[in-house]
Amino acid sequence: MRTAICERFGVEFPLFAFSHCRDVVAAVTNAGGLGVLGAVAYSPRQLDAELKWIDERVGGRPYGVDVLVPGRIDAAAADRSARLLDFIPERHRDFVAHLFGKYGVSMPEPFTGAMSAYADEVGRRVTAEGATGLVDVALKHPIALIASALGPPPPEMTAKAREAGIAVAALVGTVEHALRQVAAGVDVIVAQGSEAGGHTGEISTMVLVPQVVDAVDVPVLAAGGVADGRQMAAALALGAEGVWCGSVWLTTEEAETPPSVKRKMLAATSSDTVRSRSRTGKPARQLRSAWTDEWDEAQESPGPLPMPLQMLLAESAMARIGQAADSGDPGAGELANYFVGQVVGQLNQIKPARRVVYDMIEGFAAAVERLQAVTGDEPPPRAVTPSSA
Repeated sequence: MRTAICERFGVEFPLFAFSHCRDVVAAVTNAGGLGVLGAVAYSPRQLDAELKWIDERVGGRPYGVDVLVPGRIDAAAADRSARLLDFIPERHRDFVAHLFGKYGVSMPEPFTGAMSAYADEVGRRVTAEGATGLVDVALKHPIALIASALGPPPPEMTAKAREAGIAVAALVGTVEHALRQVAAGVDVIVAQGSEAGGHTGEISTMVLVPQVVDAVDVPVLAAGGVADGRQMAAALALGAEGVWCGSVWLTTEEAETPPSVKRKMLAATSSDTVRSRSRTGKPARQLRSAWTDEWDEAQESPGPLPMPLQMLLAESAMARIGQAADSGDPGAGELANYFVGQVVGQLNQIKPARRVVYDMIEGFAAAVERLQAVTGDEPPPRAVTPSSA
C-alpha cells in the first residue's frame, strides 16, 4: 500500500495499533503495521524494560509510544507537598466501599506506605511533567513516533522529539483541536470519532475525518470504528492516510485484557458501551457495567472526580474487582469493565494479532475490488499473505 504515512514511516501497511501490551505492539510491527505502546501504564523504569523487550523483537522495524497529556487536570496533581490520595473526598471512598458491599466483593487493602507512594506516582504520570519523563525514556530507544492523547503536547516534549527526528502525533475529537495541535507543531493528526474506545469526543468518525482532512496540511489517521478492512477502506476514502486502531487488539491472543473482561467483550454488542467519566474523570468509552451504571445513574453516587483523582480511585478498585471477577465472583463480574469502542460488536473471536493484521488487509483489498467493480475498473491482483499467518 502506498500512502504518505507508509512513506513517512517505512511501513508496509498504514495501520497503527495502540495497545498497552508489548506483545501486540511487536506482533503488529512485525506484520507490517506500526505498533504504539501506551506508556501511561508504566513507570519510567518499567517503560524502559518494555521498550527494550520490543527492540529485541522487531529487528529495527518502526514502532511508537503514546503518552497521556490531558489539557486540564485537577490542580492537586501539581501539588507536590501532599499525596494525591489525600485529595480524594471521604464520600467518594465511602461510595466505592458501598459498591463493594452491594456486589459482595471484598475490599482492597487501603493505600498505605509504599502503596501510597506508588499511587501518587501513577497519578502524576498524566501531568506534563510526568509525560515528559516517560518521553525522555522513550527517546533512548529507536522509536519512530510519539503520540499525545487528550491535549496539545508540552512544548518541551515536541522540541525533544523534533531534535531526535521523531514524529509527533496527537489525538483529536474536533477540527478546532486539530488546528490547535498543528499549531503546536504536531506532524500527524489522529482524528478519533466518538465510537472509539477510551477518551473520545462527541463527533462520529464518518463526520470528523473529512472535516479534519480539509482543515489541516499534515497526514491524518482515522480512529474509531475501525476493526476490519472495509472500515479501513472507508477511512482512506474519507481522505485519511491510514488508520489508528485500539479496540480490535483487546480480544487477540496477546492482549492484556483480563480474562473475565475479554469474555464480556466477545459476547457484547455495539450497544453495550457507554461514554462515562467513571474510570478516569473524563468521558471515556468503555463496556457498560454495574460500575458505570452506579457512578452515572445511582441516586447516592457522588459523581466522578476530576482526572487524575477519579483514575486513582477507580483503578485501585478495578484491580481488586478484576482479580475477583477472574476467580469467578459473580458480583465482581457485574462491576468489571474496560475501555473499548463500539466495534466490540464485531469482536467475537480470539485471534493472534498478526492474523488480525492480515485479515484487515485482505478485507481492504476485497473492498477496493468491489468499488472497482462498481466503476468498471480492472481490479489489482489480490494480496497474498504469508502462510505463517
